[in-house]
Amino acid sequence: MINPNSSEVVTRAIDAALQPLRLVGGPVIETMTLTEGPPGIASQRDADSVVVPLQRVVAQSTADAFVLACFSDPGLYGVREAASGRPVMGIAEWGILRALTLGERFGIIALSAASIRRQQRYVRLMAVSDRYAGSRAVAATAAETAEAKAFGALRAAGHHLLADGADCIVLGCAGMAAHRAGLEQALGVPVVEPSQAAVVAAIGAVLLGGF
Repeated sequence: MINPNSSEVVTRAIDAALQPLRLVGGPVIETMTLTEGPPGIASQRDADSVVVPLQRVVAQSTADAFVLACFSDPGLYGVREAASGRPVMGIAEWGILRALTLGERFGIIALSAASIRRQQRYVRLMAVSDRYAGSRAVAATAAETAEAKAFGALRAAGHHLLADGADCIVLGCAGMAAHRAGLEQALGVPVVEPSQAAVVAAIGAVLLGGF
């Protein structure tokens, strides 16, 4: 699990969210921070800046599978080439795919207006626009959303998405991971933490020996 931004706060939040998936006898799940990444990935330029470093890390790693822990899925296809056949999961892709199994229309809690534009583009590229209720931004950094005080803004964004017609919510940043259970209880609908969804897929790929 690679956090493409340089925030250790975000990496710790992701690591804690993955604890229930660390099963006795199962694959070892390791998290790492891309130290040369920006403090947060807020723009397309930020996302593009980590593509080459991610490819280098993956090419040099001995891991059996990889998860890109940024909702922009930066460099997903190039990183898959660098992995030389080993599975590479993007959390946006797997978060959205998981949401499609839980409701009719999903909404995404985004960091910023710039994040919403990237999410709209990604949903269109995945050809699932008819299942997308929209995104709502909380105007925060990835590290800020990991803090307990961010819960109120995340809950408010979730309520807006329900009013927009969503019946399932996707957390649009790995830093939001600690809030999944609380938001699900507060909103009364399924809430997808995409890092968990992507890691579950990666574990399956490792155990089954495929993609």
